Amino acid sequence: MQQKTALVCGAGGFIGSHLVKRLKREGFWVRGVDLKFPRYAATHADDFVVGDLRDAGFCRSIIDRSFDEIYQLAADMGGAGFVFTGENDADIMHNSASINLNVLDAAHRRNCRRIFYSSSACMYPEYNQMDPGNPKTAEDSAYPADPDSEYGWEKLFSERLFLAYQRNHGMEVRIGRYHNIFGPEGSWNDGREKAPAALCRKVAEAPEGGDVEIWGDGKQTRSFLYVDECLEGTLRLMRSDWSGPVNIGSEEMVSIDELVHMIMSISGKQLELRHVPGPEGVRGRNSDNRLIREKLDWAPSRPLKEGLQVTYEWIRDQVEAARGKA
Repeated sequence: MQQKTALVCGAGGFIGSHLVKRLKREGFWVRGVDLKFPRYAATHADDFVVGDLRDAGFCRSIIDRSFDEIYQLAADMGGAGFVFTGENDADIMHNSASINLNVLDAAHRRNCRRIFYSSSACMYPEYNQMDPGNPKTAEDSAYPADPDSEYGWEKLFSERLFLAYQRNHGMEVRIGRYHNIFGPEGSWNDGREKAPAALCRKVAEAPEGGDVEIWGDGKQTRSFLYVDECLEGTLRLMRSDWSGPVNIGSEEMVSIDELVHMIMSISGKQLELRHVPGPEGVRGRNSDNRLIREKLDWAPSRPLKEGLQVTYEWIRDQVEAARGKA
């Protein structure tokens, strides 16, 4: 039987590098592409090409054959400190839109039919996420559109772009709306880290009896999905006969303060919480998993604390290693 092939765009990033490993375990021949190699571990890709997917010519050189599966995860992104300050809006929109336009068109021209696009819960309307105790993120609540960031607007545009290629060119598009994916081997200290990694770092760095800085009042709510479950949902959607869009996230909603206390219990430290002004995003967000259960007969179920345990231990080791080099 001929070996299946996959292309992972964004394979040097957090989710992409984990996805490459998962596809290799399944027996795929995998090509990865990104601006850089994975930061924390060697790539498992059979062929990894460093280059810029904003360049249409480079993109066509990467998609030089018909791949069985293409995963388009490449984007200019980060956590609240990167997305919600407004300082990176032009780059976020230009870079991510350019990548999506190039990858999708090159795939179409090579007759690569099956392609996954990683959208984001950030595309949901801000007006449905003002109540931290009762956010609304059902997939059909996306319109009338009003994302709280330009990052969310670009994600919404790109969803429509992929679906237009499906309608007009017969491509088999799959769209997952990721909700705060976390785990080891992701950004934790470069300004692009998301809340779980940032807070694990702050707890790991804090001396016993010290404090942890929290942006906002700590009452804002989110759900966080461990990377292994993200990959499971992604592959189940990719290999289904349904396009989505669908939420890929956890329904275990916690406040940011609750998240910090969970991390502290893992660390064994007792620390004070110090709330300061900072970028927060919407007041509440949680994955609505009714549709994924209906369509894929599956939904994420791993408890948040289990994933945090693995993630905290990895980040603690990074912190200690950095201290040893200082």
